[in-house]
Amino acid sequence: MNEEHEIIQRIAVAQKDPQAADQLIADYLPFIQAEAAKYRKDFSGGEDELSIAMLAFYEAIRSYSSARGAFLPYASLRIRSRLIDYHRKERRHQQVVSLHAEEGEDRLPLEQTLADQKDHHGELVVRDATRAEIEELVRQMQGFGIGLNDVADNCPKQQRTLNACQKALEYARTAPGLLEELLQTKRLPMTKLAQGSGVERKTLERHRKYLVALLLIYTNGYEIIRGHLKQVWKGAAVQ
Repeated sequence: MNEEHEIIQRIAVAQKDPQAADQLIADYLPFIQAEAAKYRKDFSGGEDELSIAMLAFYEAIRSYSSARGAFLPYASLRIRSRLIDYHRKERRHQQVVSLHAEEGEDRLPLEQTLADQKDHHGELVVRDATRAEIEELVRQMQGFGIGLNDVADNCPKQQRTLNACQKALEYARTAPGLLEELLQTKRLPMTKLAQGSGVERKTLERHRKYLVALLLIYTNGYEIIRGHLKQVWKGAAVQ
C-alpha cells in the first residue's frame, strides 16, 4: 500500500473519529513543522505559526475529498493560506496606533508620516506564496496537456458564454463523482457535464481548457489564486 493510498484511508476514518484525526496530526507533525518553518522567518515568534499550521492541517483533513487530488499538496496549500492570513492580521495589529497622534520633530500627524510607506515585506511574502501556488497549478495542468497561455486563449469572450460556463462550473462543483473522474482520467466528462448543467456540449467543447483549469483551482486549495480571480472577474465564473 503506497503512502498516498494509506493516508486517504486514514483521512476517511479521521473525518469521523476525532482521536484518529489527532493521531494523524501527530504522525504528520514533521511535515506540518516543515511547512510552518518555511514561513518562520516572516514571523516574530516560532510557536504561533506551528499552532496555525496544525489547525490548517486539521481543516485539510475535515475538508478533503479525493476530488481535491493528492492530500499533502492540498494540506500544504491550506497551511500556506492560513499563515499568510495570520501574517496580514499581525501586521495590521502592530500598526494599530492613532493616526492623528503627533509624531517627529515637526509634530506632524502620524497619518501624514505614513502616507508614502508600504508593507514591502508583507507584499514579498504574499508574492512568494502566490508564485508557489501558480507553479503548483501549472504543474498540475501539465498533466492535462494545458498551459497558462491555453487557458488565456480559451476564456469565454462573450458574457452569455461566460454565464454558460459559470453554470457548468457550479454544477461540477456539486458533483464529486464528476470531479473524481476528471482527476483520474485527465479528461473532462463532457456528456455528464452537459446533461447535468443543461449547457450545450458544443459550448463546453469550445472552452474545455478554461473549464479544466477553473475546476482544478476550485478543487485543490488554491486560495490565493481564487482571491485574485475574484477581484479580476467579480460576478463572473469564480465565486
